[in-house]
Parts: sequence; structure tokens; C-alpha cells
Amino acid sequence: MKNYLYNISGGSPRSLWPSAIAAILDGIAKIIPAALLVDLFNTIYVSFAHPEIGLNTNRMWVVCLILFAWLLVEYAAYASLYDKTYLAAYSLSATGRLKLAEHIRHLSLGFFGKRDPGDLTNLILSDYGQVEHTISHNVPQLISAVVLPIMALTGLIWLDFRMALVMFIAVPLGVLLLWLTDTIQARLSENHVQAKNEAASRLQEYLTGIREIKAHNMSGKRFERLRLSFDRLKQASIRLEAIMGPMIMGAMLLTRSGMTLMIWTGSYLLVGGSLSLPVFLLFLLVGTKIFEPLTIVLMNYGEMRYSAYSAQRIMDVQQEQTMEGSADVTAAHPSIIFDQVTFGYEAQTPVLSGVSFTIKPKTITALVGASGSGKSTVTRLIARFWDIQAGTIYIGDQSIRTIAPEKLLQHISIVFQDVYLFQDTIGNNIRIGKMDATQAEIEAAAKRACCHDFISGLPQGYNTPVGEGGSTLSGGEKQRISIARALLKNASIILLDEATASLDPENEAAVQQAINALVADKTVILIAHRLKTIQNADNIIVLDQGRLVEEGTHDKLLNGQGIYSRLWHLQQQAEGWQVKT
Repeated sequence: MKNYLYNISGGSPRSLWPSAIAAILDGIAKIIPAALLVDLFNTIYVSFAHPEIGLNTNRMWVVCLILFAWLLVEYAAYASLYDKTYLAAYSLSATGRLKLAEHIRHLSLGFFGKRDPGDLTNLILSDYGQVEHTISHNVPQLISAVVLPIMALTGLIWLDFRMALVMFIAVPLGVLLLWLTDTIQARLSENHVQAKNEAASRLQEYLTGIREIKAHNMSGKRFERLRLSFDRLKQASIRLEAIMGPMIMGAMLLTRSGMTLMIWTGSYLLVGGSLSLPVFLLFLLVGTKIFEPLTIVLMNYGEMRYSAYSAQRIMDVQQEQTMEGSADVTAAHPSIIFDQVTFGYEAQTPVLSGVSFTIKPKTITALVGASGSGKSTVTRLIARFWDIQAGTIYIGDQSIRTIAPEKLLQHISIVFQDVYLFQDTIGNNIRIGKMDATQAEIEAAAKRACCHDFISGLPQGYNTPVGEGGSTLSGGEKQRISIARALLKNASIILLDEATASLDPENEAAVQQAINALVADKTVILIAHRLKTIQNADNIIVLDQGRLVEEGTHDKLLNGQGIYSRLWHLQQQAEGWQVKT
């Protein structure tokens, strides 16, 4: 139970203490009226058993007044329980989601490569929703179901140990049945979560790729992957309920059989004269109050076990190791050194093997090579999206592993080939480069990026909203906004992933002009597909199958008659290509 509460609370079980105490007080408040009713019944019983004493009406009035007043106590106890449980549930869920999202931001991108896209969405939304519901509804009942029977047994055993033992003798049997089936429940919960994640991923894939689905006539029944994932989810849901339902009902029947045994035993003892009627009545009334939370907890056991798996999934991600490093970059314009770097997205399949080179400050270095040669990997390693398996990367005279990833990225601006814009205004998308930037600074960056004119021509200017991913803008417009971000950030290292590769001539000229403004007096590493754009680079690094095979200026490599020279001549020939009719 300790581990269960630890995982459910996101590692802070003390946050559940207020709601736990409130649950116990609420349970006690519900039991007290039973004792008062027994006293009321005993007063009436005594008057009939001993007519000479008469009916003590004063005592009856006092008990009735206490019962009425106790309604306010019960209301206050339940109100406190309600406030504390829901406050704990919503607070833990909200802070937990933010904490998990922040933790995920510090993880290597390799973590995301191992997870299905729908998995993390379900983790943050669905799994936390399950945990939130459990904290607000099931945890208080669980605490009451554990604490109140122990308190009741301790008190009732002094009245009549026979009745107390018979009442609770079946409870361990019901708990034992659930314990024996715990492994089955865990496996069913795991299978159901996996089926739910797969269905979410297939749905996300379906919506993201709807254009391709329509283009290839895969919509409707022909898109089997989506249908099969929902079918597997249905089967997993049916198995979860069908298998666990009878087991949980069996545990409930075993547990509640204690009430039946207690009534039978009490009747026998009552007839035999060894048990008084008021004590028998007290056991009946207290028993109904005690077995009510026990029954509810057993009824919700499947849901609690399911939420335990959800909580464990959350804790597993929270325990993922973040990237090391706490130092800041010390040099204003540091050099970048790769020293025998080996790296693979999968450890057994290296993408880079023993790569060594030096990028001097305030120079332009181009990365050239065929697809899959490792060009993009080099830029990602400079930004420390991943950690390498062997060798060392130096930023200035510091090993990159000693630098905090966030502090490193403060010195790096990246312009990707595929630009992503958030579902916000254009101005706020540019402001990502510098969150405290003024409107004047944003517009100045936009002018240098050659996008101020087209933004000003929009109906709401810089306040114009863009669709998710920038779906309302063209490729060239998104590229220029991305460059405006980088200009606003004003970092000393610029990483360019061939920003003009997929643009038309008019947009290419505008973006190229923006790039020229961006790279002035910076250390630039760019991935080049069209070699004519890098003729003036200070250094050109040629990669082939993850190895550095050539390095030098354009003229030097062209005279070397190697891979670069071959690629140059192939591109020169391709420029004259045209469709023949």
C-alpha cells in the first residue's frame, strides 16, 4: 500500500495526509450516530424490561437533540473531506502534469524515438486523469476501509470478542482472493493501456496523414490499421471486465459474509442468553457502517489496480535519467571540436564512426554528403539533442557533457528545413527567440528576415493567428519567421539545415537574403544539398557512411577528385536537365 500511495501521489505521499485524516474523521462521524441509536433503543428497552423504572424521556430528548446536532458535524466532516480530496487530486494532477512535461523537456531526443507518439499524450492526459479520479474518489474510501475496521475491531472486541471475531473473520479471505489474482489484474491493465495507446497512435496517424489517405483512396474501411487498433482495444476492455468482474464479486461476497455469520452467531448467543439485545443491535448498526466502505473499495478494486499501473507508468518516465551537466558556456564565441566521435541512434548501429574535426569561431562550415551520411546527426549532436557513445565534443575548452543543455542552447540558434510554428500569433511565434522582446525588437528582427512586409499586409499584422504547425502560411513565409526567431535570439552559433532546399526561386532569394543577415559575425554550421550555395564557405566537411572522408575549401576539394568533386559535377549536369516530350 505504501508503494501504491507513493506512485499515486507522484512521489509525495504526504500531500495525501490532509485528505486521509479527513476521510478517517468522516468515517468516525458516520459511526457515532449508530452508538447514539443503540443508546436510544436501550432506553426504550429498559423501560419495557423494567416497568418500575419507567421511560427516561429526558435521556431520549437529549439523544435526539445530539443526533440532530450531529448532522452538522457530519456535514462539516464530509465538506472537509470533499474539499481536501478534490484539492489534493486537482493540485497533484496539475502540478504533476507540468512537472512531467518539464522533465520530458530535459530528456534526450532518443527517449522520444523509443515511444509511440500517442503514448506520451495518453500518459500526460489519460493516465493523469485516471490518477486524478483515484485520488478524489478511491483513496479516501481505501483509507476509511483500512482504518475504520481496525478501529471498530479494537473497540468491539471489548464488548464481545466472539461477535467481533466472527464479524471480521471473512475479511482476510476476501483480501487473499484479490492478492492471488493481483498478477492477472496487472497483466490485464497493462494490455488494456497498451491497446489504448496503440489506438491513440493510429488515430493520430490517421488524422495527420488524412491527405495521403485520401490521395491513395485508403479512407473508410480500407484503412485497416485504425480499425484493427480499435478492435484490439475493444477486446482488451472486454477481457479486463469479464475476467476481473467475477473475482471482485467473489471477494465482495466473502467479505460481506462476515455480516451474515455475525447475525447468525448473535442470534444464537442472544437466544442462549449470553448476549444482550442492545449489544447485538450495536454490532448490527456498526457492522453496516463498517462494511459499506469495504464493499465500495472492493467494487472499485479493478479501477484502483488500473490506476496503479497508470501511476507506475508516470513514475517510470519521471525516473528517466536527464542529461548531465550544470556549467555554462564560458567563451563568447567558442570553437567546436569533434574528437573521435562515435554515435548511433541505436547503440549497435553507428551513424558516425570516429569523426574528428574543428570548427573555428566566426567561420562558416558546410556539411556535405549523401543522404544518411550523418550530416543532420552532426548538427543535432552540437545542439546536444543526444549524447554520444564514444569520443568527446568540446565547446571551446569544455566537454559538452559538462554543460547544461539549456545553457548550451542559449548560445545556439537553429533553422530547420521543416519549420514548426505554434498555434499562436505570428508575433508570439517570433518572440520564442527572446521571450521578453519588445514589439519594436520583433519588428526589427522581422525586417532583417525579410518578412515584415508580408506580415504587415495580413489583416491583423503581427497579431494574425497561424494554424498549428503554421498551416496557414507558405513554406517560404514560415522559413523567414524561423529566421526572424534566430535573429531575435542573437546566438553566437547558428545551425542551418538547408533552409532553401524546397523553396521556389522567389522565396529562395528572400530567405537567402535573410540568412545572410543572420550569419554575419557568427559561427555557422550548415547542411548543404546544393553545393553552389557553399562555394565561399571557410571549410567544407564531406561525410560518407558516417565517416569524415574529405575536408577543405571548395577549390581544394574540387581539385581533389574525390566525393565532393563528383557531387559537384553531377549537380552541374543536373542543372541542364529538362523533361523530354
